Amino acid sequence: MSKTLTVKLTSDEIEMLVDALEVDLEGYVDAAKEARANNKRDDVNTFTEAATRIQALMAKLQDLVED
Repeated sequence: MSKTLTVKLTSDEIEMLVDALEVDLEGYVDAAKEARANNKRDDVNTFTEAATRIQALMAKLQDLVED
């Protein structure tokens, strides 16, 4: 199980992390599409799982940013 950490960040820093995660997410989505086109099921699963985890993290961080 992962250890829970407390990190103090400004809303600007959280927004920067969200932006970086969006770019990372796009890479995994593209990689999953390419793997699907090449019929590499294991890679599709790996990249899809990574994209799903990134989306979940992004959602948690976005909830912390003031509108």
